[in-house]
Amino acid sequence: MDKRTEIIAGATRLFEAEGFRGIGVDRVIAPSGVSTRTLYKHFGSRDGLVLAVLEARHRAFMERLEAQPGDIETLFNALCDWVLEHGTLGCMLLRARAEYAQASTEIVSLVQGQKIEFREDIAKRVELALGRNDERLCTQLWLLFEGATAAASVAGASVIDDARDAASALLALAKAGRP
Repeated sequence: MDKRTEIIAGATRLFEAEGFRGIGVDRVIAPSGVSTRTLYKHFGSRDGLVLAVLEARHRAFMERLEAQPGDIETLFNALCDWVLEHGTLGCMLLRARAEYAQASTEIVSLVQGQKIEFREDIAKRVELALGRNDERLCTQLWLLFEGATAAASVAGASVIDDARDAASALLALAKAGRP
């Protein structure tokens, strides 16, 4: 593993467990054993590292979805697999957006773009399932997914199964032509 990847991996574990803004640079670099100078060489700033962590996290999730193309059910299956691997701490991207809402338009914009990309994946799955675009259903499924991600941090991963069932019911209604 190269130094940049090692720094991102260590920072990801720390940010995921403890949040972003309350952690000093010394703690962020401790898992990788690099100097502050090396951090700035690779990322330009602490916020640059946060951006890299968020991009790596988003890419990893989107690659997981690409590996499971197809229907809406596989979307929720991917979430189940994800929380088994990463835990039920909620969405790291949304947590970063909340912490940086007033501090970094760049981080907020990155997360906004990532969520748009994810929603577009859902729209493709809806179109595949229905043979047509359905923005309302897409929004409903997106809300179920994001809600299940957040709720799992409070109620446990089993809520993802409930969200999958609700998504399947909404999809069945849309296929039957009901709103």
